[in-house]
Amino acid sequence: MANGELTKGRVTTQDIVQKLWNLCHVLRDDGVSYQEYVTELTFLLFLKMMEETGREDRILAAYRWKEIAGREGVDQLDHYKRALLDLGKSGDPVVQPIFTDAQTKLRKPANLKTLTTAIDGLDWFSAREEGLGELYEGLLEKNAAEKKSGAGQYFTPRPLIDCIVRLIKPQAGEVIQDPAAGTAGFLVAADRYIKDHTDDLYALTPAQAFFQRNSAFVGVELVPDTHRLALMNLMLHGVEGPITLGDSLTPDGEALGKARLILTNPPFGTKKGGGRPSRADFSITAETSNKQLAFVEHIVRALEPGGRAAVVLPDNVLFEDNTGRRLRQWVMELADLHTILRLPTGIFYAQGVKTNVLFLTRGKADRANTKGVWVYDLRANMPAFGKTRPLSIADFAPFEAAYGDDPNGGAPRTDEGPEGRFRFFTRADIAARNDNLDIAWLRDDSDSAEDDLSDPEDIAAAILGHLRAALAEVEAVDAELAGEEAVPVEIEA
Repeated sequence: MANGELTKGRVTTQDIVQKLWNLCHVLRDDGVSYQEYVTELTFLLFLKMMEETGREDRILAAYRWKEIAGREGVDQLDHYKRALLDLGKSGDPVVQPIFTDAQTKLRKPANLKTLTTAIDGLDWFSAREEGLGELYEGLLEKNAAEKKSGAGQYFTPRPLIDCIVRLIKPQAGEVIQDPAAGTAGFLVAADRYIKDHTDDLYALTPAQAFFQRNSAFVGVELVPDTHRLALMNLMLHGVEGPITLGDSLTPDGEALGKARLILTNPPFGTKKGGGRPSRADFSITAETSNKQLAFVEHIVRALEPGGRAAVVLPDNVLFEDNTGRRLRQWVMELADLHTILRLPTGIFYAQGVKTNVLFLTRGKADRANTKGVWVYDLRANMPAFGKTRPLSIADFAPFEAAYGDDPNGGAPRTDEGPEGRFRFFTRADIAARNDNLDIAWLRDDSDSAEDDLSDPEDIAAAILGHLRAALAEVEAVDAELAGEEAVPVEIEA
């Protein structure tokens, strides 16, 4: 996102985002929690942004911005509540899902007036120059950075997303899928990359440009309020692809169809109540409640032959036995799992959770596709990331250089040896490790880096993250004792 000044004398996108974020004090005074803040603001911003972009014809005349913002007192609040209800029944393919079951938590008419007046008073000329999508994405990023909002649990850091997208190189004409879409950060970044390489789609034919705007990006999101944010984010970036509300570990995931590229950060943990995936096409993970393992099976099955994927996953996917091991064997048969990036700790809200990015390409045949795996260790001896030391694009530069220009991992690479960060392990090496891919070789003194955290929110997040990681391990042991992993599964396509 461009964060510099738009032109001399104008405010920056960051300035506008900060003004919007400051409205949280008004919302909190009316009983709106941090978790609800951006959702509440999205309803008002949608109406205002439709006015700013000249697309108010999609909204019933009675509920356009000036009709709501121009009212006063109880009349304004009552009219706004009616607008939310009726817009959820509008029939417009973008408006309706954003407002489905929408309701405001605002109770004081004076607070709604404060919000509409403040939104009207923003520098919308500067915001349009930079792009309203950039403004909204900045608001989502700000929300995720506030630990109290809890949004960081589903918000993938933008520097990480941008690194992955640069390496995986989305192309115009490809179906790009995110089966755990969150706020659509991966899809927005892929769209931006394609636009940057096609002169904002003007280098494409009209039919190709229509495909990019309406059919190229598909996904599923489980949480209704997060689904609204995803739709808003995509719409403001000029994308109206089918992002549905649902669960990819049910037939909703099968309905997504095949994709050429999958980019995703699935939710961590187990399915509620120990539930299992309800997918008729699953054979490896049909009996596990571990969501990450099930998402990996979805990804491999959803890729076209030759299709590629990058997925953020916790360490347990790399080392878990039983179903985990059978899944890894199956993946390495059907796909070329060519690269694993071991991510630093602390870059997600749950600081104690250790994560990786797996890069893979679905084979054109279903046997022996992984000949070896390159592992890049960006975790050992790295700083403790948080408010005082945020993650940046520069942190990924050495990995990007080592990865090379081939999105399928085929560029010339150098094994840096036991003192380096990038190493190669043959399929035989991995088999000798009982197919455990949690491979580390550097002596890591960074565990003590958390001792250097100074921001109270970072410290609290680190403690909470360790507790969550411990709970996840207890749940895994409990599931294993319950015998859910006991049924062997044949490796098959």
